[in-house]
Amino acid sequence: MEKSVHNPTPWLQHFGLNHAVEVQGGQRTLYLSGQTASDADGALLHAGDMVAQYTSAWQNMLDALAAAGMGPENLVRLNFYTTDVPKFMEMADQIMPLHVEAGAQIVSTLLGVQTLYDPDAMIEIEGTAVA
Repeated sequence: MEKSVHNPTPWLQHFGLNHAVEVQGGQRTLYLSGQTASDADGALLHAGDMVAQYTSAWQNMLDALAAAGMGPENLVRLNFYTTDVPKFMEMADQIMPLHVEAGAQIVSTLLGVQTLYDPDAMIEIEGTAVA
């Protein structure tokens, strides 16, 4: 599999994101359900802490990838659902480096939503990976 990124303007790269990721020669596509800051029983972790919730949701994403024999380098898309867009943007400098440091080359969409599965959940991450 070969991936290449396309960035006609540079502003998204500040966040470790791309305008487009092209995949050639991929054999498997993995669609990942939204991952949240939840434990193995679905109980919410880190109420009120956007960064801690994001870090836990990211780890759940990595665990789901590993279960399929993939890693963050296989990610091509992440969608972020948050109940607090201004807080997400305020914390972006702590959140977004997680993807870059893990080797993910992604495109993404940030969506503000009224609520998630738990009233204290602030973030949910949905993804697509290719191998």
